Amino acid sequence: MSRTGRTDEGHGRLGSTLSGLAVALGCVLFLGGFAWGAVVYRPYTVPTPSMSPTIVAGDRVLAQRVDGGDIKRGDVVVFKQKSWGDMLMVKRVVAVGGDTVGCCTGGKLTVNGKQIQEPYLPKGQAAEVRTIPTVTVPKDRLFLLGDERSGSLDSTAHLTEAFDGTVARSGVKARVDAVVWPMNGMLERPTGFEALGSLSSPGPLRLVVAAIVGGAVLVLGGAAYGPIANRARRRRSGARMEPAGAR
Repeated sequence: MSRTGRTDEGHGRLGSTLSGLAVALGCVLFLGGFAWGAVVYRPYTVPTPSMSPTIVAGDRVLAQRVDGGDIKRGDVVVFKQKSWGDMLMVKRVVAVGGDTVGCCTGGKLTVNGKQIQEPYLPKGQAAEVRTIPTVTVPKDRLFLLGDERSGSLDSTAHLTEAFDGTVARSGVKARVDAVVWPMNGMLERPTGFEALGSLSSPGPLRLVVAAIVGGAVLVLGGAAYGPIANRARRRRSGARMEPAGAR
């Protein structure tokens, strides 16, 4: 066997080994990403427009399973409250235990005396469409509002109930990270609440997606190596044989 033939054979073995490793690693990342996502996230379909325009009726969202004790101001949460109909609902947390919340000062929601910038509200909608008397949120409770304030059945619609219309932290099932259908992507961070304390850190959704996409690329790339390498070897072999045939 010629030196060139031995070199091609060696390169072929190395390439086959590397392509096999790429496929194996890709499978681990791809399947692991799906498994990770299934453990951490739950899909929900939002049936009402109360969170418009952030989330509109019929949108499919991914919500991270979290403990209610980890919820912070500005989070959009999936929760269940027996006095609200004992069904899963999606609203935004605007105040937590110990906060004083009211509306409106200068046309803006106020929490602990600070005016909150809310760029997620529908354009042209003033915060004062729903007047909120000053409420002090009880410990381990949350005050929730819809982004579509004029028609949302939220804490303001339950002020006459016990705990001033607030919801127990234990009622929170998950925190919404992204709208996946239509593909609107990750929710914008509610920066208007930063002056009151830190915001929740985004969940691992981007890492999950990166693992799935990266795994798919490795699997497809590794699987494609064999046919591509074989075709390249046939071309090189044909190119070496052609001069001999011409004589």
